Amino acid sequence: MGGALRATTQTPMTTPERPDMIKATVMTDARSHDIGEPKIKETSVTAGQTEASVRLWGRDGEATGIWEVTPGTFKSTRPGFDEVCYILSGEGTITEPDGTSFELRPGTLFVTPSGWEASWTVRETLRKVWFTSQLPA
Repeated sequence: MGGALRATTQTPMTTPERPDMIKATVMTDARSHDIGEPKIKETSVTAGQTEASVRLWGRDGEATGIWEVTPGTFKSTRPGFDEVCYILSGEGTITEPDGTSFELRPGTLFVTPSGWEASWTVRETLRKVWFTSQLPA
């Protein structure tokens, strides 16, 4: 997988030439960037389902990155944080406890607030951009 990552940082980047200049953090192709070794998805109900994630940037309880999960079904919760998700590739369905569901495909944008829970059924390996914001304690 390709895609260059210019910087991963906890705080804004500066340069030696201009210590007052804040630099952008850039991933040139989020659809194909290598996000590391997949690990077994602990909340999966499907044997062998894996996930991988890379954090691009984070600061003061907020973070963003790329996440990928292979086909299968798993449970998901948002304890103490909100998450914005944008699907880059793959297909699946999210079903909430009351039976409400929505489809995931490239271009789907959704928000999962703190306290949210659901079941994900992934039919084709999903890759998403995520942004999380921790709630104050």
